[in-house]
Amino acid sequence: MKFDNTYIALGKPFYQRVLPAKVPKPKLLLWNRALSDDLLITEDLVNDPQQLGEYFSGNVLPEGAEPIALAYSGHQFGHFNPQLGDGRAHLLGEVLSKDNVRFDIQLKGSGQTPFSRRGDGKCALAPALREYIMSEALYALGVPTSRCLAVVSTGETIHRGLAKAGAVVTRVAASHIRVGSFQYLAARGDISSVKALLDYSIERHFPEIDNIQDSTIAATLSQEQRVLAFLEHVIDKQITLIVQWLRIGFIHGVMNTDNTAICGDTIDFGPCAMMGTYNAKTVFSSIDEYGRYAFGEQGKVAHWNMARLADCLLPLLCQYQTVADEASLSLKDKEQAQQQLALAKIETIIHRYPDKFDEAYYTMYASKLGLAEVNKETKALVDELLALMQSNRLDYTQTFYLLTESLTDKDKENALRNVLGAWVDQWLSIVANGQLVAQTVMAKNNPVVIPRNHHVEQILARCEAALESSPTALTAQESINQIVTQFLTVLGSPYAETDATKHYQDTAADGDRYYQTFCGT
Repeated sequence: MKFDNTYIALGKPFYQRVLPAKVPKPKLLLWNRALSDDLLITEDLVNDPQQLGEYFSGNVLPEGAEPIALAYSGHQFGHFNPQLGDGRAHLLGEVLSKDNVRFDIQLKGSGQTPFSRRGDGKCALAPALREYIMSEALYALGVPTSRCLAVVSTGETIHRGLAKAGAVVTRVAASHIRVGSFQYLAARGDISSVKALLDYSIERHFPEIDNIQDSTIAATLSQEQRVLAFLEHVIDKQITLIVQWLRIGFIHGVMNTDNTAICGDTIDFGPCAMMGTYNAKTVFSSIDEYGRYAFGEQGKVAHWNMARLADCLLPLLCQYQTVADEASLSLKDKEQAQQQLALAKIETIIHRYPDKFDEAYYTMYASKLGLAEVNKETKALVDELLALMQSNRLDYTQTFYLLTESLTDKDKENALRNVLGAWVDQWLSIVANGQLVAQTVMAKNNPVVIPRNHHVEQILARCEAALESSPTALTAQESINQIVTQFLTVLGSPYAETDATKHYQDTAADGDRYYQTFCGT
């Protein structure tokens, strides 16, 4: 691995230098070979599991790594915490993929940092495996996401109410810059650092902002235009992400601003879950007492989070406002006028979010239903279907899978008609002239298998048992690798049925009625 640590160049306000904690008995449990190939990790290292265990437990630093804990703030369930930061994670640095794309390599569960807030900085095996499984499942489903490179057991026992085996998971992300990263700097009035982070984010994630190719626009944007363009780009990424979550029935569980990556990828998989029975109010997170982050609220929360990012950019934008008759105004009046101008411009972008989200939302559901266009009629059709699914307590994934199959299977069509009634005929009348095309589109958007909650929990329990009961570390490693790989092989082809798919398509016996997820911290 060849590390290139550009984030460190931003300076001290952005992070704290800190080494990962040493662990007694690191053992590599899972290794993502496809991802490691993309990251150009050498064959010699890939074939040395002992060295991989040392590197990805934090015991030994790879050459060029400069571990840091990132500083950020965050709104947690709507309440602002001015100092959060990486409390159990160490960013080793950045590497370039074979496609010359920059990725962060971060250890999670690797010990205390200055941001640990009295926590031990450790991670149990099950949450580490959950992140690996869920991130790879989302990747296969076509959802923007961070990924996992490795899971290493540490040989430690950590306490989360019960004694649990410890582990470190290695996260690979386009970056770990969050809305909370901007909030941390803005809350301290450090506008120059907000500007530095903006410039860095544009260069890393949105270079098109500074590389205008449209001849009708000036060769370079003004500083004011860059701020507004950045906000709009981040909003577009968030809309794309949330709509993809909704497409597959994913519930993040904790959409705090510190869990909102500006690159538009899914990060932090603690209380995440998949929806079985459709209900827009579905919540599985044990700490989401009031349903703030319920399935159907995720689009609204993203809008709120984007408004918090806009709050951070507002003081910077104010600096670029030119006020009429500036010379005749007092300093206070000038600043108020600048703020009003900047606020009007930034609010215009924020207020465009609902219409943009609705367009993306209905376009997504149109694809799930094989509809060629979005109009008033098709929007009503989508709304009616979701209402019928909720009132009849239908499984989200299975219903759309059956709709896809029903276009060429009369028995499945009739089975759906028994539940959905006249809605089926209305839908079929719209797709009547292009059913084969419709089915092709639907098959690409409606998975046949997802990481259902009860299957994920069964896999995690089996892995924990394997680590506890195996007579040797090698046996445990082989067993866990086999259990997870078998599961991910099925989840790796979510839009195609294989011989093993049927083993993971069943719904939970209790309909996930009592299912809860936890942060794992």
